[in-house]
Amino acid sequence: MSALMTKVLTVLSVVLSTAAWAQAAPAPVYRCPGNPVLYTDALSANEAKDKGCRTLEGSPITVIQGPAPKAKVVNAAVGGPASGGAAARPAEARVDPADQKARDTDSKRILAAELRKEEERLGALQKEFNAGEPERRGDERNYQKYTERVAELKASIARKEGDIVSIKREIAKLPQ
Repeated sequence: MSALMTKVLTVLSVVLSTAAWAQAAPAPVYRCPGNPVLYTDALSANEAKDKGCRTLEGSPITVIQGPAPKAKVVNAAVGGPASGGAAARPAEARVDPADQKARDTDSKRILAAELRKEEERLGALQKEFNAGEPERRGDERNYQKYTERVAELKASIARKEGDIVSIKREIAKLPQ
């Protein structure tokens, strides 16, 4: 029994010392330039130097797996990939035409209300701007404050006009 115990202890000590040696001397991790940046421990010191890689020291690197790429759906009617590179939708995923028309009507109503609000805000800003000569306020004794307010009004008017153009563009995209 003693001889068997000695062999077991010897094998156990060899296994533990090998595991300790593997933990004590990890391979250096290199950060290699490029797009995307490459992090690797599979290079020798000379290869890393030739590629311009730097050794990373300190905390270990954590690798997070990204989602697997989706397989391309084959369009059965044509026998090839779906048109435009997009996945083909199954028939049950299609929207009922009546539901789509209701959605379009709701979208148009919401956009029209937003357009009215923006046009009212633009009108108020233009009235306050007074063709570049807004009335001075009591807190604007300093001319610099007045000019800053005029510049802010001008920028706000330009933003509102851009918003109105964008809303009109969205309305034009909707089916009539």
